[in-house]
Amino acid sequence: MERNPVSARVNTVLGPIQADSLGVVAVHEALLSVVPGAQYAYDITIDRAEIFEILKKKLDAFSRAGGGTVVDHTGMFHGRDLRLYEALSRATGVHIVASTGLGPEENLGGYFLTPQTNPPTPWPADRFAELFAAEVTEGMVVPRVQRRAAAGLIVTALSATGMTPTDESLIRGAARAAVQTGAALSFRAPADPRAALEIALEEQLEAGRIVVAGVDAAAAAAAGTARALAERGAYVAIDHVGSAGGSDDIDDDARAALVAELVGLGLGRRIVLSADAVGVAKGHPDVDVDYDVVLTGFVPRLKAQGLAADEIRGILVDNPRDLLAVKEA
Repeated sequence: MERNPVSARVNTVLGPIQADSLGVVAVHEALLSVVPGAQYAYDITIDRAEIFEILKKKLDAFSRAGGGTVVDHTGMFHGRDLRLYEALSRATGVHIVASTGLGPEENLGGYFLTPQTNPPTPWPADRFAELFAAEVTEGMVVPRVQRRAAAGLIVTALSATGMTPTDESLIRGAARAAVQTGAALSFRAPADPRAALEIALEEQLEAGRIVVAGVDAAAAAAAGTARALAERGAYVAIDHVGSAGGSDDIDDDARAALVAELVGLGLGRRIVLSADAVGVAKGHPDVDVDYDVVLTGFVPRLKAQGLAADEIRGILVDNPRDLLAVKEA
């Protein structure tokens, strides 16, 4: 696959920028993550001024470590606050790419689950495609107010126990929106990422416009799954850096070894890195990982695995640049 020209654009919350301006990219993070409905709970406080200061401190640390861009992959209704992100980007100089998308099914409200049919059926893929594509081409919605900057990534997640009919509509709709708009698709499919990738490919979306998230979440499947996805042409996200996880998860030394293995197989151009950090969480536990952990803690492990500086730069800068650059029709 040819590298995208540096003149290609990426959608950020402050508007389109040239792709070569992104610098080091953290591709799968969350700024403000709010469980749907938590904003109405009596015991949840959402102080936007306090949240701004917390996030600014974390983004400043990321910038000092050499970071240039954070991608917020929470999608439409999980705390996305565009005005807050605009202010943070201006205050820190860090580019922020926000995302559109929904999922998994358990996180969808009734509006998306019980359309006016008898009997009720899942939303069809075309309706999800229309919803997501509009946020890329017309701007992301601030509910009941206006649209603002264009989404830079289309995201979805499938149920951990296996794909439901609604999940399939979600991923097909997200893939169709990616084809229509030129934006990339990111999905998380814990039960069977390979099957989910094949569904996205059935929608005529190029593998090189897809990133599969969370492939480093389980030790038993990580290496084989990552290799199979990368050989199919998709990007694989090693995106739990800094997290020890549970007893079945791999640690950062094993993640670094996995990256080195993929590079050794000639698949280095199919890797992106991130921490899946949550800057501020409301309604669920905080994730005690910082946005700069890839740069401060993981890059030394990659060097210890024998990766050269240009190989590391390719993973941190070139790969996410190519992924996020909007593909012109």
